[in-house]
Amino acid sequence: MDSTSILNFAMSILPTIVVGYVAYYFFTNYVRNEQDRRIYNLKKQTHKDMLSYRIQALERMTLYLERIDPGRLLVRVKPSGEDKHLYETVLIQAIEQEFEHNLTQQIYLSEECWDAIRATKNATITLIRKINMNEQITSADKFREAVLTELLDKPAPSITGLEYIKKETRDMWQA
Repeated sequence: MDSTSILNFAMSILPTIVVGYVAYYFFTNYVRNEQDRRIYNLKKQTHKDMLSYRIQALERMTLYLERIDPGRLLVRVKPSGEDKHLYETVLIQAIEQEFEHNLTQQIYLSEECWDAIRATKNATITLIRKINMNEQITSADKFREAVLTELLDKPAPSITGLEYIKKETRDMWQA
């Protein structure tokens, strides 16, 4: 083979190599863009689903805080006898059962929000125990009256928790 035939062969194959390189370049860019688009759509759908789960968790925790509000709790959980200590135990058990029922919601809430809910639960239990320690209260009915009287003087602990949930919801929509 002489040099002109080699040169002719190189000149005829050069456009094929250039076209092949350009096709490879565009194909890899296309594949990368498609992959990025799929990842974006997946993240978008995941974010949409997570937002729905967070809203449901906030709704459930709002219901929980409403249910443990001492005024509502006393209406829902009636004393079965005159023993104020037994009634205190029943009320605290109701609060704890509701809380345990909603434990899984914490994975959808911020740590601060969950801490506010736990603090509300603990403050409500502390309120009930504090009132029950009063020696002047001798029956379950008087205990109920004392709790309701206490709520007239100062707001229920659940109001603080509800305010935090409302703040969390507002922050979620502004983000």
